[in-house]
Amino acid sequence: MATWNYVSCIFCHRSTVVRRIAAVRCLSAVANPQSQADFLNKEPHKRHPGVTHLKTLRLPDELLMAARSIIERSQVIQLPERARKLTNFLWSRKRAAEDSTVRKKAVSLEKELWKKAMEKGGDLDEQAVADRIKRDVLSELRRTFYHWTPLKYDEELGMVYMVAKLAGGYAAVKRALNEIKKRDPTFAPRSLLDFGSGLGTVAWASHAFWSATLNELVCVDISGSMNILAERLLKGDDEHNEAHIKHVYFRQFLPISPKVQFDLVASAFTLSEIPGAKEREEAVITLWRKTASYLLLVENGTKEGHQILMDARDSILQNKDEIVHDTRPASVFAPCPHEASCPKLALPSIMPCNFQQVYMPLYGRNSLTERFSYLIMTRERHHPQSEGAVVDWSRLIAPPKARTRHVHCHLCRPDGQLEHVVVTASKHGRDVYRCARNSEWGDRLPLVPDDDNQTEDDKNGEPTKC
Repeated sequence: MATWNYVSCIFCHRSTVVRRIAAVRCLSAVANPQSQADFLNKEPHKRHPGVTHLKTLRLPDELLMAARSIIERSQVIQLPERARKLTNFLWSRKRAAEDSTVRKKAVSLEKELWKKAMEKGGDLDEQAVADRIKRDVLSELRRTFYHWTPLKYDEELGMVYMVAKLAGGYAAVKRALNEIKKRDPTFAPRSLLDFGSGLGTVAWASHAFWSATLNELVCVDISGSMNILAERLLKGDDEHNEAHIKHVYFRQFLPISPKVQFDLVASAFTLSEIPGAKEREEAVITLWRKTASYLLLVENGTKEGHQILMDARDSILQNKDEIVHDTRPASVFAPCPHEASCPKLALPSIMPCNFQQVYMPLYGRNSLTERFSYLIMTRERHHPQSEGAVVDWSRLIAPPKARTRHVHCHLCRPDGQLEHVVVTASKHGRDVYRCARNSEWGDRLPLVPDDDNQTEDDKNGEPTKC
């Protein structure tokens, strides 16, 4: 018995040593995580530098009270129902088909139908056949292509839009702007240009962050009725009151001079209202030309919205501007941690790169969620360098799933690849693991890819057993 106990102790000791060696090997097989001193900066894990998500957002009290006052005084009938229908319509809206694409399709259909008619033979009444083919072509085009119609925001439709999108639009813009506020704390804009300003949500959200420095806010919207409504919101629905935000100027057209720049330029839910790809590209290039530091673009979190933003990103990075007064090159600030083509667009089933923000609506006690896509471009010299390696962190492109002693994270990496990583304390370190458990969709994580040392299990999204 004594001999057996002695042998058992030897095997237990050897097993312990083997497990410790295996654990060391497992850690060495994963990219070494940054130490706590490298990226936490003495902050708790729930507020690590990659956190940019916000808790449930509420409209500023002044804006909320003004909006409710305007709604109560309005004469628009069935306002809640119309707001619901407008919300659904805007979410499902697609881009207008290009004229060249429609013409090409029409010619192809016409040739095909004429060929079938000729193959039937017999005496043909060419005029009757031509009329029938014309009707069939038009019918097929209507069925195939999305029927895009422009929205003209008069006073009544502006009221409906306010009920439908004021709170959600404000939440999306503020969440996107928080990315700049959090990652570039030295940024103190003095001027703002909002293209397609609508209800002025960009001005309100920007004022919440930089009220001390902003002294020029130019809101451009082609709809005079929307400009009037936005001004009523600023004055608390009383024309005799002073505006809650000072130095806001409403215009129907962009400043003419190409040399005029603004520290912060934004356009929220506006590019999708421009019918043609060429016109959208020209608008994006013009906005970039007027950008001194940051350009923010926000759209619905749909395939259409995401594609519009990726087209805008390509136009800016490819430097398609023929009029160059600011030679500083462009770089992507957020959400992409890289400047390669969007990897989501290469998937067999394309899914939009989108994010979400919880907010409280104008009425009711139940919170809602705004799903949106966004893009932030910056001039190179304004790219924050103080964060060091934090700039190269991966982005969470889906809600992380915390399980017992591990967290499933779907990431967009700095090398332009998508990856499913199972984060554990043993593989990635205690600090990285706790950061992952305290992160949400849209945040960034201190995970630097190391494909040379990545195990096959890691590539398949399964935890390595050490």
